[in-house]
Amino acid sequence: MNTSSASASSLLPSSSRPNLDNKPGLLTKAIFIGLLVMGLIYTGFSLMHDVNDNGASTTTWLPFILLGVALVIALAFEFVNGFHDTANAVATVIYTHSLPANFAVIWSGTFNFLGVLVSSGAVAFGIISLLPVELILQVGSGAGFAMVFALLIAAILWNLGTWLLGLPASSSHTLIGSIIGVGVANALMHGRNGTSGVDWAQATKIGYSLLLSPVIGFFFAALLLLTLKAFVKSKELYQEPKGNKPPPLWIRGLLILTCTGVSFAHGSNDGQKGMGLIMLILVGTVPMAYALNRAMPVDQMTQFVAVAHVTQQSLQQNTTATPPASNDAARHTLTEYVRTKTVTPELIPALAAMTGSIGDQVKAHGTFAAVPAEQVGNVRNDMYLVSEAIRFLDKDEQVKFEGDTKANVTAFKKEIDKATKFIPLWVKVAVAIALGLGTMVGWKRIVVTVGEKIGKTHLTYGQGASAELVAMTMIGAADMYGLPVSTTHVLSSGVAGTMAANKSGLQMSTIRNLLMAWVLTLPMAMLLSGSLYWLFTQLF
Repeated sequence: MNTSSASASSLLPSSSRPNLDNKPGLLTKAIFIGLLVMGLIYTGFSLMHDVNDNGASTTTWLPFILLGVALVIALAFEFVNGFHDTANAVATVIYTHSLPANFAVIWSGTFNFLGVLVSSGAVAFGIISLLPVELILQVGSGAGFAMVFALLIAAILWNLGTWLLGLPASSSHTLIGSIIGVGVANALMHGRNGTSGVDWAQATKIGYSLLLSPVIGFFFAALLLLTLKAFVKSKELYQEPKGNKPPPLWIRGLLILTCTGVSFAHGSNDGQKGMGLIMLILVGTVPMAYALNRAMPVDQMTQFVAVAHVTQQSLQQNTTATPPASNDAARHTLTEYVRTKTVTPELIPALAAMTGSIGDQVKAHGTFAAVPAEQVGNVRNDMYLVSEAIRFLDKDEQVKFEGDTKANVTAFKKEIDKATKFIPLWVKVAVAIALGLGTMVGWKRIVVTVGEKIGKTHLTYGQGASAELVAMTMIGAADMYGLPVSTTHVLSSGVAGTMAANKSGLQMSTIRNLLMAWVLTLPMAMLLSGSLYWLFTQLF
């Protein structure tokens, strides 16, 4: 895959090409630097406030140094994600002359920022659930930091490599590959089968979303364009731009609206990947402040304890097996089940015992804020084990909870998730700034590929609107269901679909390179992250 093949020659007349070479003005640069500095100050202040307010302390600066490095790398991933992925959102408005290039990029960055701020967090923790359970339970250890550094650096390296070639590869695809690579490497390093290091059910679910989204994007964008042609008879909608003249106002408004929607949806979906990893980093370095949701009110603690004890009783009534001899034995049983998915007679008694133990610990302290520093990590790990065990049991055909037991188990999992799966506002703001500012840097390479090198003719207004409307809808729907999808794959395949539907022709050299990047991303990200994980475990 070389640069020349990746950047097939443009077939557009020079008169209709947008001006992509205008440099940002002094005011734009000042705003960019100002936002960056404000984001750094706000992030640093919020982090220090949380640490000091919760009494987190350490005898060495090493955890905070590792925290700082890990946060920088995580935010760097989101920054690269911004200029790598979001260029897809602005390509259509730029190449239809609906917005000047620099203004379009700033506009997109703003709505990426807002999309991150209102995101649900479901995608963030869906990504985390792919990681090996033993590494999540020991995320503050050397192996835990090696995991985080390896998968983030591998994702950044592959994203930068494909960006240099002008290839719209997927940041989501890259990150998933990096996570799987770490899981496989960790299993092999511990003498286990490489397939045991990954939650393949969750990986398959995410894999389907990444695999099917470009196919759906292609056909739905093509279908939408054909539908528009059948019902909307305005000829202007299906014409190429004339020179650098903007489209009619109503068409321009439609294109800006779809660009805004794609940018917002991209922020709400892709921004969560960085959030989940940052929370993992925070739990590992300063658990006193971030392992448990200390903001949960006292009245919810009463409900938490009540649900825990009711669930324990329900589980005990569903088994005749002997209870575990100790909480350590129960933890071992749950850990093995989460790792191997093998049901044993000891599983349900162990789940009941850990459920009761969690309820007793929370009842003894009254609130999460009152849990002693030395116990916070253990309480969170117990909650994580129980939550993951319930998640797997819900899909396990060998164990079926029914009636009140099923309702109680589901309710207790929701209580645990509220206690452990939360994202502080400052984390959202930091990721939003990184993603938003990344949108404003390095966008040109990918924009040129999407705008000039997919089809053989200039993008029409209807094609741009169809591709972006489909992308906006699909990404928004994926966010609601907690699934990561690729803005890059959906948008570029949508543009290709409209070109095919319009019989405009496709530049097959570009399509081949896009497919090659799609095929190579997963194995290359796995190889990079697995190798880096092995290297970092030796160093740490």
